[in-house]
Amino acid sequence: MKNPNMNFNTKFTPLTVDPDKIYDHSFAIIKEEMGDHPFTDEQWMVVRRVIHASADFELGRSMIFTPDALEAGIESILAGRHVVVDVQMIESGSGRKRFQKHNSDLHCYIADEDVAKEAKAEGTTRAIISMQKATRLHEGGIYAIGNAPTALLELIRLIKDGVAKPDLIIGMPVGFVSAAESKDELAVLEGIPFITNKGRKGGSTVTVAALNAISIMADERAKQTN
Repeated sequence: MKNPNMNFNTKFTPLTVDPDKIYDHSFAIIKEEMGDHPFTDEQWMVVRRVIHASADFELGRSMIFTPDALEAGIESILAGRHVVVDVQMIESGSGRKRFQKHNSDLHCYIADEDVAKEAKAEGTTRAIISMQKATRLHEGGIYAIGNAPTALLELIRLIKDGVAKPDLIIGMPVGFVSAAESKDELAVLEGIPFITNKGRKGGSTVTVAALNAISIMADERAKQTN
């Protein structure tokens, strides 16, 4: 019997409507079209999800990892340390339950009333003040920044001033003003594991993809050790 969900009354019929098969087929296409690349098998798990989220091979090829980035992220999640994000879209898009079962969680402070008031009083961005608040409340953890270059630049400043020491930074803000430059600054930061990319491209969607890839790796690690 023909699957009624396959009848879209269009000339084009999708290969499948099975969600798992769609994922598998997408990853197969990405692998074939990407061809040779410099990433390790573990890094590729992140890169392919970023490409899957963006359909952008150029963005995927531009990604940069410190050698210890993935291990640092996995260990941070399994240790129950929290994840700070710059915008609510990342908080909403991430698989929160995967973090919570390891006693971790996601936090976004950019919409907090005290952050808005302080930013207005100081004539600066809420993203900057939200990073200051986050580093007061959380030790270590993962910082995932996909929207606000000023958040990434402020986090780097806090690190250089000895105020913050994240376990991992996922820094892939998108935009035309300071986005590429903020990632260039992250790419030369010493002493902190990070994942970033070069250029203006990035965004909350691909930051979520990278964060989710690492949380899935952490889950798999936990299953192997139990």
